[in-house]
Amino acid sequence: MSRTAVIVTDMLNPYDHEDSDPLAENVKAIIEPLKGLIEATSDSEADLVYVNDNYDDFTATSKDIGAAAMNGKHPELVEPILPPKGSLFVQKVRHSAFYSTSLDHLLRVRGLDRVVIAGQVTEQCVLYSALDAYVRGFDVVIPRDAVAPIDPELGEAAIKMMEHNMSAQVVPAAEALS
Repeated sequence: MSRTAVIVTDMLNPYDHEDSDPLAENVKAIIEPLKGLIEATSDSEADLVYVNDNYDDFTATSKDIGAAAMNGKHPELVEPILPPKGSLFVQKVRHSAFYSTSLDHLLRVRGLDRVVIAGQVTEQCVLYSALDAYVRGFDVVIPRDAVAPIDPELGEAAIKMMEHNMSAQVVPAAEALS
C-alpha cells in the first residue's frame, strides 16, 4: 500500500521579490483548495511536510520563516496555511525541495513512496521538485488547483510536462489523497 506525503512548497513567503505581485494574485485562487488539502491530511494517514526557502538566512527556524512571511506584504495569503502543530518542516535554499535538503531521507525513513506536491511556483519550485521526486522513484501527484504560477502560460506548460514526462497524476486537491 502506498504511503503519502503532502509537500507544501514555499507558501511561507513574504512576497517581497521581483515577481511577487503577479504571484500573489495567482496564489489567491489556491488558498482554499490548499487549506482543504492540508486539513484533509490530518484526517488521513498521510504525512504533512512543509518545505520552504530560508531566503539565505541560515539562522532561521521554521517559526522565523513563518513570522517573516506573516510580516510580509500578504499575510492574508500566509495565515490560512500556516503549518499546523505536528507538521514536518524542511528548509531549502534552491528551487527543488530535494536539492541539498534532508527531504529524500525523511520520506524514506518514514516509508513514504508517494508525494503530493502543492504550493508555489508551478513553473519553478513545484516543477523541479516533481522532477527530483520522479527520478528518485516516488509517485508524484500534482493538485492542479493547489499550485500557483507566476506566469499562467508557463504554469500550464509545467503541469503538462509533469503529467507527460514524469507520469505525475494531475488531480483536484480534493482528490489528491485518494
